[in-house]
Amino acid sequence: MQDYKGLLAEVLIPEDALQRRIAELGAEISADYAGEELLLICILKGGVMFLTDLVRHITVPVEFDFMAVSSYGAGARQSSGQVRIEMDLRVSLTDKHVILVEDIVDTGHTIAAVLELLETRRPKSLKVCSLLDKSERREVVVPLHYRGFDIPNKFVFGYGLDLDEYWRNLPFIGVAKTD
Repeated sequence: MQDYKGLLAEVLIPEDALQRRIAELGAEISADYAGEELLLICILKGGVMFLTDLVRHITVPVEFDFMAVSSYGAGARQSSGQVRIEMDLRVSLTDKHVILVEDIVDTGHTIAAVLELLETRRPKSLKVCSLLDKSERREVVVPLHYRGFDIPNKFVFGYGLDLDEYWRNLPFIGVAKTD
């Protein structure tokens, strides 16, 4: 495995900008849910770093759980459009304020399928918080209530997002070389 620098075309979002925006999102969520309890659902694996930093900036009582959802095949850089639930939640959503925490929304197919499933579980409210929004690739209209950054249609990695399952540990969002 080569060093990530050989795979990196550019740093799209540096660490300081990521952390600043995540703090702002946490403050916004805290204001919107003042006096309430909140359940955050993190989509694995990419959303873990975002969730971890985000919850540190939320001041209301927070519970969280995890789902593993896939629409990418091994080694793929584009969604297949087929959504699979690989690991489901362990908590009930009934009458809870729920925010789905996602690393990136691309075509919208995956998040739309997850939202449809979660709505059947009768949450009090259901919103989406995505660190990255690749809006120019959207094929399905999905509500994004909290959005970190709108990014161009480039394959990105770092800060939870993988490049062939590696480099999730980078503190920034980078663009992969295409050659």
